[in-house]
Amino acid sequence: MTKLEELTTLLVNEINDFNKGIEHLEKINNQLTATKIKMDITEYKFLIETHQQKMADHINTLERFENRFENKLKDAKIYLTWAVVVFIVCILITVVLVSYMFLK
Repeated sequence: MTKLEELTTLLVNEINDFNKGIEHLEKINNQLTATKIKMDITEYKFLIETHQQKMADHINTLERFENRFENKLKDAKIYLTWAVVVFIVCILITVVLVSYMFLK
């Protein structure tokens, strides 16, 4: 009988410990459900805004560079006007001299 009484008391103690554990877990669960997590995104918002500003500045810089580059290409000439005129004059003089030499 003593063994049976010991086992029942041990079983009762284990059940009581189990119930205490369940109550403790219920308290923790209630605390977790009652706790509302608030995220502070002001720092991230500031970082994103500064990044957007920097990106806008870079885009503006690239657009200005592209505009300047296009203007330079429009203004660029492959040959200078005076060089073309001198070349044509030299060819004409050469043709005239060669034809004068052969016709003489």
